[in-house]
Amino acid sequence: MLVAKSLCRGLLLLSLGLPASAESEGRPFRPEDPLPGDKLFHLRVVATGLESPWEITWGPDSHLWVTERGACRITRVHPRTGARKTAITVSDAVAPGGQEGVMGMALHPDLLKNKNSDFVFIAYTYSDRQLPPSPFVPDPSSPYRYLYLKVARLTYNPSKQTLSNPVTILAGLPAGNDHNSGRLKLGPDRMLYLTIGDQGHNQFGNNCYEIDSQHLPSAREIQAGNYAHYSGKTLRIGLDGSIPSDNPRLNGVVSHVYTYGHRNVQGIDFAPDGTYYSAEHGPKSDDEINILKAGGNYGWPRVAGFRDDSGYTYRPWGESKSNCRDLQFSDYDVPASVPRYPESSFTEPFIEPIATLFTVPNSYDFRRGACGDAYFLCWPTIAPGSVEYYAAGPGGIPGWNKVLLVPGMKRGSLYVLPLTTDGQNAAGPVYRYFHTANRYRDTAVSPDRRTIFIATDSSGMTVAPDGTVRSTLDHPGAILAFTYKKESTPAQAAAALRTHSAPVRQPQAARHAHLDPPQFTAAQATAGQAPYKTSCAVCHGTTLTNGTFGPPLAGESFQRKWSARTLHDLSNKVKAMPPSAHNSLPAATYSAITAFILQSNGAQPGDQPLPTAASAQRKMSIR
Repeated sequence: MLVAKSLCRGLLLLSLGLPASAESEGRPFRPEDPLPGDKLFHLRVVATGLESPWEITWGPDSHLWVTERGACRITRVHPRTGARKTAITVSDAVAPGGQEGVMGMALHPDLLKNKNSDFVFIAYTYSDRQLPPSPFVPDPSSPYRYLYLKVARLTYNPSKQTLSNPVTILAGLPAGNDHNSGRLKLGPDRMLYLTIGDQGHNQFGNNCYEIDSQHLPSAREIQAGNYAHYSGKTLRIGLDGSIPSDNPRLNGVVSHVYTYGHRNVQGIDFAPDGTYYSAEHGPKSDDEINILKAGGNYGWPRVAGFRDDSGYTYRPWGESKSNCRDLQFSDYDVPASVPRYPESSFTEPFIEPIATLFTVPNSYDFRRGACGDAYFLCWPTIAPGSVEYYAAGPGGIPGWNKVLLVPGMKRGSLYVLPLTTDGQNAAGPVYRYFHTANRYRDTAVSPDRRTIFIATDSSGMTVAPDGTVRSTLDHPGAILAFTYKKESTPAQAAAALRTHSAPVRQPQAARHAHLDPPQFTAAQATAGQAPYKTSCAVCHGTTLTNGTFGPPLAGESFQRKWSARTLHDLSNKVKAMPPSAHNSLPAATYSAITAFILQSNGAQPGDQPLPTAASAQRKMSIR
């Protein structure tokens, strides 16, 4: 199967004639800048059925080492046969939603070298009731109430091919229901580098909470092991969890903090010369590609991308003149009571990115495009899952002498960003490859430098090559291998994609318009609001239509998918959420959430509660 990059109709206006010249250097990239790739690759499905694969790394045993975030385990996958073996299921890891579980992983450079260093480091979320409850989770029954992030060291047994003997390196780090980041790398200095996001504050169900990315820890906090102000930072950690003595002194304090001013860094990697790259999620525009430098401030939340007053204005909902709790969060229509801070009002020194994906003017209409009410898929962002430095070297992919590989989740594509000779700047337009109806999470490269392995999300929304919005993925929870074959032309590459990447045809759900309308009480619908906000809003949004991961649960999309389907169908779908923790909430809570969704779509409550028996639910259909 020959696959290469194609156009994303209705989303990106690809400038096919734009030359890859120095004229593109030194300015922000725009949504119309990516060029179709001029190389053909063979696509092979290595493995399927993985549960939210998050990190994929080529190991010294010539296997792919994979963290399955939702299953809280580490799996070794044979890159040719796809055979897999569980190395460990992390017993104290928890994944109550869509952004937690076993995430980052770093293999010790001496693994399998007979140096008594057969170690693997991992970052994962866990529950710890010995620590204070989160001030951002008032519900005492919430699984996020005592959720934290830790780094641990595991020991690999080559004869058994298993990991064991977990040793906690650093615990009590911030975690929540959104923007945990969690990428972990072992640097060339043999220090651990970890990313921690801003916890999704100032948006959706967390919109009244302040973003902590500019706040630095105090000496007293560090002495007490209080790491609350590590949110929105990257850390540099000794292999024993200690604070390296040469870490930057910030505000007079040496801590684990290496850089700050971040939103959601999900990708970090090092070049051989030690240059430290990152890929970071922007809000509605300005995903960032950065070079991280010790002590650097990267601007968030006052600046997204470049300090250019383009496409972004900081609006802190928690500073509203009226009660924030009384406001309905919106990405588009922000009340006048919420202050406005243009990027130019931030006058402190900070480090700008080497590229953005992508920057747009303030006049840009974020509700335009071919994505219907799933507006976020048409925003000028790619949702970078990670970043990997690639240098072709002898026998590698021609032309990719120094590039960054950036997998995107929103449009199932690999973005290739050329670098200057010294690796310190972007060098020309971005190229786009491998567009399929998937969400790309992470990459690994084979030792011969000619095959790129990509891990795909198990669920979520994306835009297929034909421009349609899809919530059913072509290869959910998979590892795909793209092997370089030959040079091509953009037209040939697009033709290969159209020929070999037809959309998956899904069976139509049965419709039952003749059945009775669903029954539920107003009290149930009211009771469903709080658990919906806690457990569902991070994916589907507080209005049921403004999420950036899950499909809209109200409006046109909901009606198109659920109209005339049975209450039993909807109830089962609600119970299957979140994807990594099916049926993890009490039955009464799921019934209340279902009632809240029904009422939000115009269904009228009655005197009888939502039935729990499947037989009764099958006699009712959604209106």
